[in-house]
Amino acid sequence: MDLMQLKEKYKEIQTLDKIPTFLIPKKDLLEVSKNLKENGFDFLMDLCGLDYFGESERFEVVYLFFSSKNYERVRLKVRTNDGVPSIVSIYKGADWFEREVYDMFGVKFEGHPDLRRILTGDYFKGHPLRKDYPAGKRWRCTEEDVYKPTLKEEEGKELEEILINIGPSHPSTHGTFRLLTKLDGEVIKWMDAEIGYLHRCFEKMSETHIYQQVIPYTDRLNYCSSFLNNVGYCKAVEEMLGIEIPERAKIIRVILGELSRIMDHLVCLAANIVDIGALTNYWYLFQPREEIYTILEKCCGARLTVSYCRIGGLSKDVPEDFKEMVEYVLKITPPLLNDVDKLISKNPIFLKRTQNVGKISQEEAIAYGWTGPCLRASGIPYDVRKAYPYYFYDEFDWDIPVGTKGDTYDRYQVRMEEMRQSLKIVEQALKRLKPGPVLIDDPRIVLPPREEVYNTMEGLIYNFEKVMFGLKVPKGEYYGFTEGANGELGFYIVSDGSTKPYRVRVRPPCFAIYQAFPKMMVGQMVADAVAVLGSLNIIAGELDR
Repeated sequence: MDLMQLKEKYKEIQTLDKIPTFLIPKKDLLEVSKNLKENGFDFLMDLCGLDYFGESERFEVVYLFFSSKNYERVRLKVRTNDGVPSIVSIYKGADWFEREVYDMFGVKFEGHPDLRRILTGDYFKGHPLRKDYPAGKRWRCTEEDVYKPTLKEEEGKELEEILINIGPSHPSTHGTFRLLTKLDGEVIKWMDAEIGYLHRCFEKMSETHIYQQVIPYTDRLNYCSSFLNNVGYCKAVEEMLGIEIPERAKIIRVILGELSRIMDHLVCLAANIVDIGALTNYWYLFQPREEIYTILEKCCGARLTVSYCRIGGLSKDVPEDFKEMVEYVLKITPPLLNDVDKLISKNPIFLKRTQNVGKISQEEAIAYGWTGPCLRASGIPYDVRKAYPYYFYDEFDWDIPVGTKGDTYDRYQVRMEEMRQSLKIVEQALKRLKPGPVLIDDPRIVLPPREEVYNTMEGLIYNFEKVMFGLKVPKGEYYGFTEGANGELGFYIVSDGSTKPYRVRVRPPCFAIYQAFPKMMVGQMVADAVAVLGSLNIIAGELDR
């Protein structure tokens, strides 16, 4: 079924993002999903829920499909009061996304192979993203509530199997998540991932705050590159408002965004290589990271969670020595990357630990919904900055690094080359950085200058309105997306025309990637699990939200 057939058969809904959107009956969901996949929409980019409390059909399940060949998108919506058919049999990547909607809204997915809570736990009562669930409600988790699987002995065998926990507090997990692993010797026979230890219900909190107040919450998603989260969210709201931010603000967003991408990759590779046993590289890789943190700190006063973006631009201009600081990072980083290359890229121990380890094919990566460096390591050259250019990315000279095998070594090499490409982008962007404003001059959207607030009645009124009530965003829905450090970072925002979002859904790249990990590791050595996990760069804040 192509888009023309969808338009002929189902009601098309007009959206702010212009993505073809259709409301279909749940009895047709499996057939339409299967037809979409057969017609090139091979990618389930996102799946989420909404609660229209008080309506005859309360819940809406939203599916965003994507074609990795021609970069088309289509959105399906299904209304229900209880449940809808599971599409896991068609799209593997629907597994965790359906579990999340079940956990957050209570919508059941008929035919799902393992429908249980994923971000909360069995002890949790109610479904937190329902509109009638109090935002401040908490439930105590006791030791008895901790997930304990039931092991079944394999038929006809008496294996000396043991169950071990990797995490949730473990140096090789780089975050608070737990891998329950059944071993036969050192071979992994079964693995289950338990997440949610860092779940803050970002999406619920976004509903209870005005649009500007959501920005600090985005910092806590991928905290290794928080500025990129700021950009993704603010860009989506700006596009809903139909505003164009100043060119200087765009260029600064590019420079700091690419430096944040480099910083994220540096953390990923440094920790991954240390896990495998090579410590020296850690010091080489963390030096430019610290220099980038210094730049961010001088721009906004914060290092980790920066909250530097504003809807309409940036909170303030960069410091006078910004160009010199960036040039220094451009100067010191390439030699340090080259040193790591010399130490690692042909090291026989590193090659044995990474080559042909944790392989995932192009087909499997697409089936699970992978994006970012992990997808590109499998040979798929999808990058939002090239496919849907924004902020002059189509005017810069840079390439998309891709791998061939999709193994741990390719993921290392792709990130190494992506850092070099980001340095090229930063160098070109720095040459385009011209004097000018970094925030739009529109009192309906941004806070007026302090001088106006203190000296004019209009300035005082605008300031009071923005601080107390916030800005109003046009009614409608919009999916804005950028290239985060781990892949496509999407913000699906539904506005009811008020000063608070009706719904903010974040499409976290880590979530789609990590759901494949337990299946990838069955039959592999437990030591390989540590090497592979580090190469996926799972950030718990982004994973759990």
